[in-house]
Amino acid sequence: MTALDTLKKWIDESNNIVFFGGAGVSTESGIPDFRSVDGLYHQQYDYPPETILSHTFYRRKTEEFYRFYRAKMLALDARPNAAHLKLAEWEAEDKLQAVVTQNIDGLHQAAGSKRVYELHGSVHRNYCQKCGEFYDAKYILNSTGVPCCEKCGGQIKPDVVLYEEGLDTATMKGAIQAISHADILLIGGTSLTVYPAAGLIDYYEGKKLVLINKSVTPMDSRADLLIQGSIGEIFSQL
Repeated sequence: MTALDTLKKWIDESNNIVFFGGAGVSTESGIPDFRSVDGLYHQQYDYPPETILSHTFYRRKTEEFYRFYRAKMLALDARPNAAHLKLAEWEAEDKLQAVVTQNIDGLHQAAGSKRVYELHGSVHRNYCQKCGEFYDAKYILNSTGVPCCEKCGGQIKPDVVLYEEGLDTATMKGAIQAISHADILLIGGTSLTVYPAAGLIDYYEGKKLVLINKSVTPMDSRADLLIQGSIGEIFSQL
């Protein structure tokens, strides 16, 4: 029996699957990841993306932050791929109990998933720091300079977790609870090197830990099932 056959069997038999994914889930939708050859870390800017996407940089050079953010982080034309769609299908069948994602693109929700824990926030939520008024991603994309609130003139900040910022406590709590109670934990499209997100694997207590990734990860030896390849291609076969 191949690894894919084993995975199919496990999924057929389970109604308590949790999926934990990273940037690799969205690259097939045309959204660049951070660490691959074509990723954001390998492109040339006045500052490295890690610096631009930090809390300090946002505070000190807000206009420059937004120039990069509009150009590289708001892929609003991207559409869900086979992996997003299959996960939403499993949720509709009550097989999948939650999606835990490091992505901020909202593609899981666009595919139809409802129980999504967004560890790093979402580009689709933006709030005035003065009065709390909500603005969508399109408003940010179409704005110039530093986007300001139409109601009070306050500065708008994306609801994404920047470097140097902590993760949302309620989101982490929900993700931990889902993972710790899962029968199958499917992990895909993540290097499992960014903490505290990568540490979530430690909360899984089951015996069906599945890792699907194009490259090796530091957690490969802990997997009960290891499948190397494109997550979209693999999910389209399930």
